[in-house]
Amino acid sequence: LPKDPLRLFIDAIAEVQRAMGFENEKDHPGNAPSQFELNYRYTQALLAADQFQLYKLIARQVAQNHGNTASFLPQPLNGVSGSSVHCNVSFMKQGKNLFYDEKADHGIAQMAWDCADRLVYHANETCLLFNSSVNAYRRYSQQNEMPNHIKVSMADRQAIVRIPPAKGESVRIEYRALAPDMNPYLAFYTLLTVSLEGQSEDPSVQEAKRQRTRFLPSNIYDAIRLFKSSDYMTELLSSEVKDSFAKQKSVVADRCPREHGEKVKTSEVTFHHEVTNQWLWSAF
Repeated sequence: LPKDPLRLFIDAIAEVQRAMGFENEKDHPGNAPSQFELNYRYTQALLAADQFQLYKLIARQVAQNHGNTASFLPQPLNGVSGSSVHCNVSFMKQGKNLFYDEKADHGIAQMAWDCADRLVYHANETCLLFNSSVNAYRRYSQQNEMPNHIKVSMADRQAIVRIPPAKGESVRIEYRALAPDMNPYLAFYTLLTVSLEGQSEDPSVQEAKRQRTRFLPSNIYDAIRLFKSSDYMTELLSSEVKDSFAKQKSVVADRCPREHGEKVKTSEVTFHHEVTNQWLWSAF
């Protein structure tokens, strides 16, 4: 509705984004109360990470001007759909989208499938980098169709890797298992590096595994364990960075009740860095 508070809020954010150089594409309300999605055009990886942080700042300040609060917790409320990030990736060379091949099935080049297979192969060990808070895993225990199926699909929206039907410049991989409280610089580095340089299954079993339903870790403790046991994560990040990241996430996890389930606990919100950021920005 034209005068709906959420509609006015989204329109205000979109206007500020355009003034700051974003190329907005579309927006619409989400499934949960006061939840919304706003998509903007792709750009180079580092600038995309900068825009991700700027997007949050804009949302917080516009919300404050409207007498509201913009929350980027993955699961701020019990019993409703959580929030996530869908990151679209493609690789360009001399202005040409390397994921597009007009002679291939659906116009999707083999390179796109190879990148998708690598992301699926490393899904468990990279999960902590993409979902690094206790709260992020509450989404996977609630019945809200969050993408946690470790597989590649063109249609299944619960698959963590989706290749939407498209042509030419628009052919891309959509990675759907990212939390809005992630570090975008670390996440995008991991996403791109794994896509290009990661390992993958033997070609003889790739096709079968693309459709097999496996699941991401349902809690941060399993995600930490899988991350710490991965030799590939050591290669990707260095042992120093890997150990430091795991230690920090273990401290955050241990501040919160160890019982899992669908209930969002007070401590996982109180100690969440997004809540700290919200408080800090409110001082300016």
